[in-house]
Amino acid sequence: MTGKNIPRALVTLLLVTLLFPHSTRAQEKWIPLFNGKDINDWIVKIHHHETGDNFGNTFRAQDNMIQVRYDQYGDFNEQFGHLYYKTPFSCYHLKLEYRFTGQWVKTAPSYTLLNSGVMYHSQDPRTMPKEQDWPVSVEMQFLAGLDDGQPRPTGNMCSPGTHVVYQGKLDTRHCINSSSKTYDKDEWIQAELIVLGDSLITHIINGDTVLRYSKPQIGGPVVNRYDPEQKQDGKVLSSGYIALQSEGQEIDFRNIRIMNLEGTVKQQP
Repeated sequence: MTGKNIPRALVTLLLVTLLFPHSTRAQEKWIPLFNGKDINDWIVKIHHHETGDNFGNTFRAQDNMIQVRYDQYGDFNEQFGHLYYKTPFSCYHLKLEYRFTGQWVKTAPSYTLLNSGVMYHSQDPRTMPKEQDWPVSVEMQFLAGLDDGQPRPTGNMCSPGTHVVYQGKLDTRHCINSSSKTYDKDEWIQAELIVLGDSLITHIINGDTVLRYSKPQIGGPVVNRYDPEQKQDGKVLSSGYIALQSEGQEIDFRNIRIMNLEGTVKQQP
């Protein structure tokens, strides 16, 4: 097997293994974040609503999935929402499956068509004012093809109120595209996110490593009407909350699980 033939996911696994000098098999335990029955272990925050108000039953547990639905909405009215797991994490390997399905709310912004994601290193949702639209966080963005023949990769990086270091330089773009293929609506996709605190971040889609970057930190625009104490530009992000996104397109999430790597990772400078 030549270097060119080694799958990128395997390269990532080898790299992560090298960064875990104290890891043992006993520590490599996958923990489900969703019990398949309810979202009692999760916290809802939707724009224009107080933390904990699951407006319109946006997030619901059904058929062992967390579903995002809008059948109780009228005008979308920029009611961007996020469903946060109750516990923050720093170093971990997250796995989940998602599929875009159902309807898109036509009064939502056009960029939200077949668009969702998972946020990480997010601020605590209980620190968000009612009128804050996006959490200060980093996003592993999910997209599906638009049937226009144009590529639309998934597993991208977007950065509401944050920046990252990409290819050795601070990158202030809001989104950085991954190298993934384009996937269709109604197709289940496996996404993996390996987060090593404030150092290396890796995105994997269907077993392929599609994006790497490092040093997530607070900075930049997109987040609005936030508490200034929660957005200290230049502050390095080494931990935070994980959240599933709702921004106008119906989507399903399942098999959400995490391997906590806290205490096993030797972070890089």
